[in-house]
Amino acid sequence: MSDTEQSPLPLYHARTKHRFDAYAAGPGQLDWDAQPAPFRHYLGAPRCELPLAAERYERAYGRLGEMPENPVPATLASLGALFELAFAISAWKSWGANRWALRCNPSSGNLHPVEAWALCGGLAGVPDGLHHYDPEAHALEHRVLVPPADAAPWLAIALSSAMWREAWKYGERAFRYCQLDVGHALGSLAYAAELLGWRLRPQAIGSDTLGGLLGLDRAADFPAGRAASSEREEAEILVAIDAPGLSTPPDAALLRVRHDAAGWLGKPSRIDPAPGYRWPLIDQAAVASRSAEIAPISRSTVEFDEFPPLPAHPTTAGAAQLIRQRRSGQRFDPRQTLPRAAFLRLLDATLPRRRAPFTGQTAPAQVHLLLFVLRVDGLDSGLYLLPRGAAGAQLAATLTARFPDAAPVEDCPPHLGLRRLTRAGLLELQRLARALNCHQDIAATSAFSLGMLADFSAADGAGYRELLREAGRIGQALYLEAEAAGVRGTGIGCFFDDPVHDVAGLSDGRWQSVYHFTVGTPIVDQRIETAPPYPQRTQEGS
Repeated sequence: MSDTEQSPLPLYHARTKHRFDAYAAGPGQLDWDAQPAPFRHYLGAPRCELPLAAERYERAYGRLGEMPENPVPATLASLGALFELAFAISAWKSWGANRWALRCNPSSGNLHPVEAWALCGGLAGVPDGLHHYDPEAHALEHRVLVPPADAAPWLAIALSSAMWREAWKYGERAFRYCQLDVGHALGSLAYAAELLGWRLRPQAIGSDTLGGLLGLDRAADFPAGRAASSEREEAEILVAIDAPGLSTPPDAALLRVRHDAAGWLGKPSRIDPAPGYRWPLIDQAAVASRSAEIAPISRSTVEFDEFPPLPAHPTTAGAAQLIRQRRSGQRFDPRQTLPRAAFLRLLDATLPRRRAPFTGQTAPAQVHLLLFVLRVDGLDSGLYLLPRGAAGAQLAATLTARFPDAAPVEDCPPHLGLRRLTRAGLLELQRLARALNCHQDIAATSAFSLGMLADFSAADGAGYRELLREAGRIGQALYLEAEAAGVRGTGIGCFFDDPVHDVAGLSDGRWQSVYHFTVGTPIVDQRIETAPPYPQRTQEGS
């Protein structure tokens, strides 16, 4: 791109901001009886059920950062546990005639654009080739089956996005939400892998190559015409699994040749046969942010700041238990407060350490937290800043200079660098938090809410996706830490962008709020019934 050309990504981001006087372009109304299919199947493809085996590998949530002396070998059972805790259904909910699934990986509006894939060779119990994960049945659909190769076993996980699932409801802003969901999915995968003693290692592969490897460029398999935009999937990322006995995956070009030679199995089911809108701006943002074929995506290139190890959590709950019980809070009890120790632990878990959910992150940390502290024991209500490491030092200096009473928080672990920018009365802060978050009570009745400020000097090309994914990973840490603390979190995608910047005194465009979150004591709607995720299966079944 020449110096005279402007990247379409800042233009996309600016156009998709919500403002007090107008929301980003979206559908005028929603037909809930015609929403996109939440599950994609490959009709006619052979398949194998995965074991529901997560409980075999359960261990205390607070010990996740400590890699076990004997990591779990890669088997059909452990692969089943990986997909179960990362992407599977966690429960069915019903209210009257309405029934819907919840999953271990959260999603904007529970719409779930992210599709997961397994690529493997020499893995006992799983044929060599490419497999699409079906969360509805907790099964692998065999998209390509290749003859076994005389090589060491290997395993990789890929993610793609069916962007129409989000665009159907959110219009042009949906590309943002898809990338936040990819971040959540990567965080979910990192937590599930860490439970097994495994690590994620991103692969250097361009978006077009990955799309071909997954068969997403096979135009004949997907409908043409008006429905084409609703059926296409966007290739996102490929990560190798580091586990006992596994080697590095073969070259992507070699894998594609083997796939084409073996032949493709099954046809993708329809997501939406009659979409009512088109959002070409989403496709433009996707094209502009794809990884180049020579993109140096390597985990070894990411240098995280050094922080003290995250201490063991006092909860006795298991990691698998917390992952499966995670929910988004719908209402919060404003009479309840959050203990100061729990609040500080929540913030500490968002710092970018070499542990879940940040294992496999492909860029340095560039997202920092602007906090609206409402009901935390021992802290004044007000506006606070958590710079997530050295990269946030300039932001901290800028905001400290703009708030005359800014000061470090006393008796706070020094590595957090938590600063109070200004005190504010509770009623005033509630009104502000509610207004900035599209007038939603969940941002005002909680213990605290926050906006994630991303450094947009790193937002060109694939860096734009990575900023949003980093925000999604932070959200995943907050979700699980909230569950471990006995409270609940909720991601907030609807907020008024520039008014948030105005509150912080940021006007030059470098810092942009990309995702909001809130944590508090939930009020559970007892009218909604809960059922197990796979009632037709036993925990040890396969």
